[in-house]
Amino acid sequence: MNRSTSRQHEPMVITSLQNDRVKAIRALDMRKERKATGLFVAEGASIIFTARENGWMPQTLVARENTLSAGVVTELSRWVMQAGGNVMAVSEAVLAKLSSKENPQSVLGVFKQRHAPLPDPRSLGTGDVVLVLEEVRDPGNLGTIMRTVDAVGAKAVILVGQCCDPWSRECVRATMGSIFAVPISRASHDGYLEWSKAWPGDVVATHLAGTEDFRMAHYRAPSLLMMGSEGPGLSDQMAAVATRKVKIPMAGRLDSLNLAVATALVLYQMRGSNLKLGS
Repeated sequence: MNRSTSRQHEPMVITSLQNDRVKAIRALDMRKERKATGLFVAEGASIIFTARENGWMPQTLVARENTLSAGVVTELSRWVMQAGGNVMAVSEAVLAKLSSKENPQSVLGVFKQRHAPLPDPRSLGTGDVVLVLEEVRDPGNLGTIMRTVDAVGAKAVILVGQCCDPWSRECVRATMGSIFAVPISRASHDGYLEWSKAWPGDVVATHLAGTEDFRMAHYRAPSLLMMGSEGPGLSDQMAAVATRKVKIPMAGRLDSLNLAVATALVLYQMRGSNLKLGS
C-alpha cells in the first residue's frame, strides 16, 4: 500500500479475496496492525471528501469497479491518481470483505495516521478549549465526542493513559469525518500532569466531588476540560491538578450521564458564547 513514486494512470483491478493488498487492508481491523503500519481505514465518499477538505489524501482508494465510470467516486479516484496515490477497482465480493458494514459503501480509503504534539498554550486564544480524555475505552463514545469537539470548535483532544484506538473503524465511523479535523495527542499520566503545570488558564475537572454547577462557572481561557472514563470517572491524580471541579446537576436517581452526552453539555457551555448561527 505504499504510494508509488510515479503517477498511477489506471486503477488496479482486483477480484480475488486472496490478493495480498486485500489481505493487508483487511488486517487493519486489528489494532496491532494499525500500530505497526500507522494506517487506518475510513469508509464512504462523504467522509473521504471531508478528508480532502482538511488536507488529507488516502494512500489507497478502494472502489467498487462499476462505480468508477461516473459520479463522486470518479472524482475521488482522479484526485488520488493525479496526486500519486493508488486506486483499486474491486469486485462487490472484495468490497464486502473489506467493509465493516452489512451494506458496504461504494468506496473506502486507507490513510496515514497523524499524531499531534501536545498543544502549545501560547498558540491559543480567548475562548479556546482543549479536551482531555482519561482512559476512555469505548470507540463509539470517543468518535461521538470528537464529532462534538469539531462542532463546538474546540482545538484538540488529548488521550491520557490506556485509551481505545481513535483510528479503529468504529471510532472513525462515529466521528462522521471529524477524525480529519481534530488534532489528536496522546500522553502518559506522568507526561500529561507535567505538561499541564504550565497551562495558563483553567484546568477544569468534571467530578462527583465537584461543588460548582458547570453552567454557572466563569472559565478562565484557554481552558482544559478533563473528562474521565465511562465507569470510574476521572482519577484522583488527574482531578488533583484541576483549578476548578464542576458537576452536572441531575434530578433523577443516577449520578452520572453517558460520557459523550456529559462531554457535549460541558463543551457547549464553555464554548457557547463563541458559537453563532450561520457561522
